[in-house]
Amino acid sequence: MVGKIVEVYPRKIIRNEAVIKPGVTYGRQSKLPQQAINSRSQLQDAIYQSPPSWLDDDDVDDAITDENWLDVAKVFSEFAQAIGVLGSVPFGLKGDHAFGTVVIMRDRSVGGEWEAGRWDLPGLVTVGKMSKVVWIVGILLWMCCVWVCNGQGEYVLYKDPNQKVSDRVVDLLGRMTLEEKIGQMVQIDRSVATINVMRDYFIGSVLSGGGSSPLPQATAQNWVDMINEYQKGALVSRLGIPMIYGIDAVHGHNNVYNATIFPHNVGLGATRQVLLINTWDPDLVKRIGAATAVEVRATGIPYTFAPCIAVCRDPRWGRCYESYSEDHKVVEDMTDVILGLQGEPPSNYNHGVPFVGGRDKVAACAKHYVGDGGTTRGVNENNTVTDLHGLLSIHMPAYADAIYKGVSTVMVSYSSWNGEKMHANTELITGYLKGTLRFKGFVISDWQGVDKISSPPHSNYTASVRAAIQAGIDMVMVPFNFNEFINDLLSLVKSKAIPITRIDDAVSRILLVKFTMGLFENPLADYSFSNELGSQAHRDLAREAVRKSLVLLKNGNKTNPMLPLPRKASKILVAGTHADNLGYQCGGWSITWQGLSGNKNTRGTTILGAIQSAVDQSTEVVFSQNPGAEFIKSNNFSYAIIAVGEPPYAETAGDSDKLTMMDPGPAIVTSTCQAVKCVVVVVSGRPLVMEPYVASIEALVAAWLPGTEGQGITDALFGDHGFSGKLPVTWFRNTEQLPMSYGDSPYDPLFAYGSGLETESVASIVARSTSASAASTKPCLVTVLCLFLFPSLSRVFQKMKSYKSLE
Repeated sequence: MVGKIVEVYPRKIIRNEAVIKPGVTYGRQSKLPQQAINSRSQLQDAIYQSPPSWLDDDDVDDAITDENWLDVAKVFSEFAQAIGVLGSVPFGLKGDHAFGTVVIMRDRSVGGEWEAGRWDLPGLVTVGKMSKVVWIVGILLWMCCVWVCNGQGEYVLYKDPNQKVSDRVVDLLGRMTLEEKIGQMVQIDRSVATINVMRDYFIGSVLSGGGSSPLPQATAQNWVDMINEYQKGALVSRLGIPMIYGIDAVHGHNNVYNATIFPHNVGLGATRQVLLINTWDPDLVKRIGAATAVEVRATGIPYTFAPCIAVCRDPRWGRCYESYSEDHKVVEDMTDVILGLQGEPPSNYNHGVPFVGGRDKVAACAKHYVGDGGTTRGVNENNTVTDLHGLLSIHMPAYADAIYKGVSTVMVSYSSWNGEKMHANTELITGYLKGTLRFKGFVISDWQGVDKISSPPHSNYTASVRAAIQAGIDMVMVPFNFNEFINDLLSLVKSKAIPITRIDDAVSRILLVKFTMGLFENPLADYSFSNELGSQAHRDLAREAVRKSLVLLKNGNKTNPMLPLPRKASKILVAGTHADNLGYQCGGWSITWQGLSGNKNTRGTTILGAIQSAVDQSTEVVFSQNPGAEFIKSNNFSYAIIAVGEPPYAETAGDSDKLTMMDPGPAIVTSTCQAVKCVVVVVSGRPLVMEPYVASIEALVAAWLPGTEGQGITDALFGDHGFSGKLPVTWFRNTEQLPMSYGDSPYDPLFAYGSGLETESVASIVARSTSASAASTKPCLVTVLCLFLFPSLSRVFQKMKSYKSLE
């Protein structure tokens, strides 16, 4: 045997390291490289992109000529086919000896810092006695020989992308040690991830918690570079299993500076019409999902913890804005966002099996399983008290839809069902989710969710780990104390408290997702999608989503509506806490976990900025956040636009029994609307107490949490587009009525579920006024079109019957 394998890891992996040409797949089943390397210069680039200091570029140029480059490429091909297995070999020549280390990665070779040490090469003679061409070919052949002689060059099924995914999973699982299997079940926060941690503990996944980024205002390239560093650590482990990086991209790529931030889910739920109305765009959330996916991929991330498909039954819950609606039917329909995030499975696809359809798509995660939106008094992480029928009929249907559409992962809820923690509920995770619904992807815990099985959290950690894994959780989000989790799980398996079959099931599901999404073939990200982050096309889509999400709750009276507003006026007032605050527009889960105040945290357009751009040049726009009564009277404003609402919050921090506007919102509305004709825009993640102010308000708009594109609000206010949104939740009169959802008795809301006035665009109004005949035929045409949009009228009539109480 010539040479030997030397397991030396480099101190530093250098930039742009690929010795084999990037983008070309090599392996025992692959085609020869010369089909991709079509010139001498390409071959030179492929062999030495980062040569050692003692080898000049001229040496390579002289050694490879126009006449012999194809012969060298053939040898290079044989070398490429031999390095199918991860490892490291001695490399480099000086006199009669070899020195240094090159790390052989799956499908590519990566150079590192040249290590001290020497290894004899008895099969090679002094460089000076060889022609340069023979020298280079000799090194390549020797490296092939090293791998083959050490048994490293045999065909490895799990590395072959032409094999069935199920066969690849079985092959890889059979090669794994218990430690490697448990490592795959671990997801850690990026703050504790290093190349060494990834390699030594075989970590299967890394995440960014809310606000966790590589740098303040990090670019897409910064994100890619960081994630690739973690990935390299995973790839140099014994079997080279790539890790999967996850992030909460819950309304666009909301953690990332300069990304497009879409309306939160409650706003998107308002775009889903509850009755036969032809303005609903059923593909809107699918397009938003696709845009979000490519922006997430732009930062090198292949996995998002979205969508949240909770059914919010009480607006006091601090996560209500993450829910599309109080109506499970609307939430079911909105699971189409998964088709945008992951791609649409082919018609013959096996439902229940994860699907990710390309490098511009991401693995999605339906959350939080199950019943998180139904807790008592809307308290986050609390207890949902309902019988099995209530759970299955209200909170479960959207999961069935998500699984049918190929969702890759499901996240378990912090909450309990009738006193039993969901993270330890075997009946619902293993029995119903994996059994009845036939979900084949992996189940992931929430952030430190296993810790919270016990009370107080982490008080009986080993028992909690056992309960969670036995219940059917496959991957554990254990951001910091991963050592403790790994050691506990190892002990539990070795003592047979947890059977190895449960571990094998968990790891098989994780590997299934990784193979399905092509992570083994393309583990490292690049900059190819970086221009998609915050692109104008995506911002235009977000603007469209904003205007379609707006719900017009009051508009003067039928004979004298206030909206649409005239663009041309002598002077208008813009007021309120939310008029010039991009952070408030975006809400929680925006740049940071709890959200931020101000306009410097990311790029976007405030409501004030949108108004200033929308009005006529001759119109004077005056902004005063909290104008006094005398100021208003002395300025003789034509009208006022007031934006008020809630401060940003996330999760438990948003739980509230009061549900009032933040101060001084109530005073601003009262004083301004009594002095001048006003439209009030409510920026909030849920209905707020508005009954005391409605009488003085001329027009009232629910804008939800619209995100970065404030121009979507002015598109409707000034009549570029009409209002079409419908309330996805019941708007209560006072909090004493809560919980209250449509269908309850008594049901006496301020604005009923499904409410929402409609207006026409200015262009439509002008067209209608000049064509009376067209206006008279329009209602008939709309009715016919709506009927044809539904292949089955049974659901329509059933839905109309469901909303009879709202008429």
